[in-house]
Formats: sequence, C-alpha cells, structure tokens
Amino acid sequence: MAKDQPIGFIGIGNMGVPMVCNLARAGWPVRAFDQRREVTEALAAGHDGIIAAQNLSGVATCSTIITMLPTGADVHSVVLGGEGKPGLADAMAQGGLVIDMSSSEPMGTRALGGALAARGLNFIDAPVSGGVPRAVDGTLTIMAGGEDKQIDGAEPALEAMGTVFRTGSLGSGHAMKALNNYLSACGVVAASEAIIIGSCFGLDPNVMTDILNNSTGRSNATENKLVQQMLNGAFASGFALKLMDKDVAMARDLAAALGVPAPTLEHVSGILGEALGALGDKADHTELYRYIEELE
Repeated sequence: MAKDQPIGFIGIGNMGVPMVCNLARAGWPVRAFDQRREVTEALAAGHDGIIAAQNLSGVATCSTIITMLPTGADVHSVVLGGEGKPGLADAMAQGGLVIDMSSSEPMGTRALGGALAARGLNFIDAPVSGGVPRAVDGTLTIMAGGEDKQIDGAEPALEAMGTVFRTGSLGSGHAMKALNNYLSACGVVAASEAIIIGSCFGLDPNVMTDILNNSTGRSNATENKLVQQMLNGAFASGFALKLMDKDVAMARDLAAALGVPAPTLEHVSGILGEALGALGDKADHTELYRYIEELE
C-alpha cells in the first residue's frame, strides 16, 4: 500500500479520531467519513492529510477502506447496503480491500468476506484492543485475520496505529477480540466484587489495590481502572458498557455455535446485561463497580 494512495476511514468516534490522526501523521492521506459531518470537518480542519468526505461515495474511490463502527450489523449495512441503498461494495473498484477494525461477529465476518469475494473485493478483520489512551499513542493491539497476502499489504498502515498480531483465517481477529473482552469483563467484575467485599470487612480499598497490584490477583482492572476510574467515581474510561456487553455476548454466541460449554462466560454475560439494563446505554463499562456496589 503506497503512501500516495489515500485510505478511506469510516467511523470517526472516540477511537476513530486518534487512529485517523496517526495514519495521517505517518504519511497516509485519509478520506474520513462519519454520519456526523461536523466531526470529520473539524478533524480535517485541524490536521494536514485528512480530507472530510461528504458521503460514502467520497470514500469508495479509495482502494483501501477501514471501517470502525459500533457493530457488525453497521459494517454489513455500510459495505453491502440494503433496503434499496447502495453500499461501498457497489462503488469500489475490483481488487480493493476492506479492513474491518470494528468489534464484529466472527461468523458474520466470514459471511461478509464471502459476499465481497464474489464481487472481486478483498476483506480482512483487524479489531483493536487498548482503548482510547493507546489509540492516541498509536500502541493499539491489532488482531488481524485473513489472507497473509492482504495483511502484508495493509500492515504498514496498520502499524501506524499499533502492533499487528496475525490470528489466522478471516474472522479469527474478531473471535480473539471478543474473547479478550470477555476476560477484561471478568477482571472488572471480579475486582469490583473483591474490593466491595474487602471494604465491608474494613479493608482500605486503596491499600487493597496496592496489594493486588503486587500480588497474583493483579489484572488490567486492578492496574488501570480501580483507582483511576472506579474508586474515585470518574467512570470515564471511554469504553461504553453497552459495547462490552455486545462483545461478551459475541464470545458467548461463538462458544454456543462451536458447542463449547462456557458457564462462566454465560454468567458474566448475564451480569453485563443486567447492569446495562439498570445503568442505561450511556454508562461507561467501569460503572459495573457502581452497579455491583448497589447490589448489597
């Protein structure tokens, strides 16, 4: 992928903004599109190398297009269209590459890949982990699934946003992302429960956190969320509870589709669903602490 070829980027949210900025900073011209035109226009005005596309047609001229959208259904709709509306695939030149960096369903990703292949288009999945701070730093973990040839071509651009790990066939990146977020959710739930139990016994939550982070109970939740987001009531990590619920549900559904018993996964997914119902769609995922605390 030559740096004189613009990259299309669809989905300019909390993660998309720094990812686009890092691509541009590394020398790739970017055509950015989001339904909120004011977001892309502000981004383009503040950064050289970024052009605000007015519609999907303004992105479809790119030979490589990245999607960073809330759900796999959103990706499917944008790429293939529907209900009489054309999609990106209708306008892209044959041989083009779509890279889905969203958190999408693994089985749906394979189905979408088949539909694109039938149109002469290439597809890889490359979801990310690390949240907004690592998106800003350009140190995301990128889980790439698909043909090596296509990943080879995309890797220089992907490396502007983080470190690429090849996970296997198409859909394997999305499977890995869902399973990673399941373990992340387990950490948040377990850390919340442990701190709340300890507090009820009389332990100091901050002392507990220091001990956990110097012991075998440490996790991403204890190291990066307890003090920074949960104990102080900030609840502003930038990753929504509804997205964590969606990702864990995808991991649960994958286990079911494969016939693999996963009782802990089912239990954690149930907790997330109940918390989402109680806290609402706008809740940060670190508000799981508040939800669990209020169960007392």
